[in-house]
Amino acid sequence: MERNYTEDQANEVEALESIYCDDIEVLDRAPHKFNINISTEEYDAETESNGLSCQLVFTYTTKYPDTAPEVEIENAVNFEDDYEEKLLEHIKETINENLGLEMIFSLVSSAQEWLNVKWDDFKKEEENRAEQKLKEIEEAERKRFEGTRVTVETFLKWRNEFEQDIGLAEKREKQSTNRKLTGRELFMQDKTLNDSDLKFLEAAGESIENVKIDESLFQNLEELDFGSDDDDDDEDYVPGADNSD
Repeated sequence: MERNYTEDQANEVEALESIYCDDIEVLDRAPHKFNINISTEEYDAETESNGLSCQLVFTYTTKYPDTAPEVEIENAVNFEDDYEEKLLEHIKETINENLGLEMIFSLVSSAQEWLNVKWDDFKKEEENRAEQKLKEIEEAERKRFEGTRVTVETFLKWRNEFEQDIGLAEKREKQSTNRKLTGRELFMQDKTLNDSDLKFLEAAGESIENVKIDESLFQNLEELDFGSDDDDDDEDYVPGADNSD
């Protein structure tokens, strides 16, 4: 008995409508064309997040199910670049396994399972990346607390950088510039201070003979007792002692 493809196809679409309810939309009936929404269990349709989703669009061929239906993927959400191609390949493999049988339910179920596996893989990769990131942070913290071996060179480098960061080096330089130098510092910096006052006078164009001397400073020199010349010639003379004998 020859198979009535039109009747078989109509019966399958009716069954699919009762199974998928709001997730199926019939687009045409000659030939039958319809789409079915599939998504992973945790998928949030409102925010289009936390999962994968797409529409499978089926079009019956004249001799379906003895020949393969046409399958397209539309409105894919959160798919990687190669997901559509790989999902179609997976569906075609399922089609080849079910030729001669009404297969849409099997194709949808197989595609649904494929999405779940991909999403689980994605979550696992995300967890691995998060764990790796946490390990890197913990390792960085450990190294920070361990520190590095301190040498004179590393300490001086650190101190210079620290003083530059807080502006201490600039403040020291400014204080050093504004501070009045002590006499010793002036003497050490200016070697010309080693010269005598007479040299400064000569540099100013005055000779030693032109230097004026205040004679009043020397008027009472005669009253001073410096001792006699005889005292200096006496071999037994003792300064400060009674030498009258």
